[in-house]
Formats: sequence, C-alpha cells, structure tokens
Amino acid sequence: MSPTPISVIIADDHQVVRAGLATILGAVEGVHVAGTAADGAQAVALAVEQEADVVLMDLHMPGTDGVEATRRLRTERPATAVVVLTTYTDDDSVLAALEAGAIGYLTKNASAADIQRAIEAAASGHAMLDPLAAARLIQASRRDDPGRPGRDAALPGGLTEREGQVLGLIAEGLSNAEIAARLYLSRSTVKTHINQIFAKTGSRDRPQAIVYARQHGIQAEQDPAQRNS
Repeated sequence: MSPTPISVIIADDHQVVRAGLATILGAVEGVHVAGTAADGAQAVALAVEQEADVVLMDLHMPGTDGVEATRRLRTERPATAVVVLTTYTDDDSVLAALEAGAIGYLTKNASAADIQRAIEAAASGHAMLDPLAAARLIQASRRDDPGRPGRDAALPGGLTEREGQVLGLIAEGLSNAEIAARLYLSRSTVKTHINQIFAKTGSRDRPQAIVYARQHGIQAEQDPAQRNS
C-alpha cells in the first residue's frame, strides 16, 4: 500500500495563483490538494474540516490575513503545519509569520521542487526557510535593541548559561558542527543542549528558537570560549 498523501490547503486571495498552485501540486506524487481558500478564515475552516496536514499560506489577504490565520490554526488545528508562500521578505513579515507558528517560509519565486520540499518537511515537523527569509531572521536577531535585557540578566525559561550560549549561536545562524567547534563541545552534547532548549522555550525548530532568542534578548557572545563551561 502507498503512504497516505499529504493533504494541503492552498490559501491565496488571487484566483490565478490558487489555480496555478493547485495544478502544480496536483501533479506531485504524495500530495493531495484538499481545497483552496481566498482568505485566512476560509483556510482555517477548510483545514479543520479536511484535517489538513499543511496549509500553503499567503500572508497579505483581505479580511483574516495569513498571520492571524496561522495563529488561529495553532489553537484550532495544531496538527496542521503552515508554510508561508508570499512576495514579502521584510523583517516584520518573516518574524510575524514565524511568531504566529509558521514552520516554513517561501517567496513566490520558489520553484515547484522548493514548494514540494517545504510541504514534505512541514508535514514531518521540520522547518524550511527561503534563504533570504532565513537571512532576514538572523539579521533581526542580531539587531541591537536598548530595551532588551543585558547579558547578565537571568535567562528565561529555566535555560542554563550553556543553553543560553548555544541558543545565542543558533540565533547567529551557526550549525551544530560550528557551535560544537565554537564552544569546544562534542556534536552530541550540542544536540542534547538544543533538545533541551527546544523543550524549555516551546520551540519546534531552529527558526522558532531564533524568534525566542530575539524576543528575550539572547545573543551570541563575542568570545564564548572564555566563559566557564
């Protein structure tokens, strides 16, 4: 027996975009287009009704926009993952979507293969970000904010000092291997710290962890190797 196909709702206020995406995804093996929606409210209703695995979500739609729809889905249908597909890559749009609970973020110049990979990743609980959106997110996490707590402030969520260091480096865009080298740790130790960070911050993936770091002013230190282990 073949695996159950990934059920997808397409949400976009432009009919030609919905039709085009439906045609593209309809030809993808392992993907089933369960419905299309012209706004966020319809997307949420369809996702709940169809028990959809993924919503391919435009951000700027009349009425209920993509950010609000994503936020509602996290409450009404948390099993449905949201992949944003939009023309916008500004900091506010990227952060708003990820803070609302989106697990993927693509621009509308993404290829059919990119969209397929993002849908498959989202259905498996993994994040996929457009490179430009990822860069925007990392840049935003580095931006100085006078209102943020200083480094000596207690870390939120019960994070240990080492977990705070690791989270700061995640927010800088470093890979597990790079974090291990920077902090003189084994990769398995880094992975353990990251699992703890995800659990304590309620993050499903690295983009969500970066958003958390930005919200709480957790940044990579210039020379973390000099800090106590």
